[in-house]
Amino acid sequence: MGLFGKEVFILAQIIVVEDDVYMREELIDVLEKAGYDAVPLLDFENAVSQIMSLSPDLILLDINLPFHSGFEVCKEIKAKRLGTVLILTARDKLQDELHALGLGADDYLTKPCNTERLLARIKNLLRRKEEQMQQGLLNGGGFLLDPNTFTLYAGKKSYVLPQNEGKILLTLLKSSPNLVSKSDLFHVLWGTAEFIDENALQVNFTRLRKTLREVGLGDRIETVRGQGYRLKERVKI
Repeated sequence: MGLFGKEVFILAQIIVVEDDVYMREELIDVLEKAGYDAVPLLDFENAVSQIMSLSPDLILLDINLPFHSGFEVCKEIKAKRLGTVLILTARDKLQDELHALGLGADDYLTKPCNTERLLARIKNLLRRKEEQMQQGLLNGGGFLLDPNTFTLYAGKKSYVLPQNEGKILLTLLKSSPNLVSKSDLFHVLWGTAEFIDENALQVNFTRLRKTLREVGLGDRIETVRGQGYRLKERVKI
């Protein structure tokens, strides 16, 4: 396990996107011996959706892949903010490296690669990710919320909330454990409490609650009938 300050980093999950079976098995072995949860990606036709479903801490990505090039996969991963990408490829031309970095790749290494160098780069990327997550995020007890992008972090999952849902959760979080009135939420979302259909607010709450359930936070929003809503504090066991 890696160390961040004095805290032990929970077993980080790394997806290995490599179509050469021998190289893939070798990488899995190296990563597991280093203490990581290494997962091989085998469905190259649906690589991005597979990565999305697993929510890994880091993606170790080759460029020469079947169906979609590593460049395409990297571009989509970064567009969807699915995680940290370390390119590991036999392509050693500067233009390939610059292209990958331009698409958002977090680091670039060429094969064959020294094992210690690879593990050092991985450790550095995971440390950087942890530090970035802790900067400017609001702690909701059981989850973190980026107030600028409305990205919700819960466990190893992350989800970018639509603007209205993000505004609701941010407002509840800042006011917690106090109550937020419907009128206040109308002003937050639409700048006025006049001529607003209450059903519009309910629709946003329904969607937000569904997202929270998916990340294990389904019981955190409490409705106080006739008054408003509050974000309940996490029950400590």
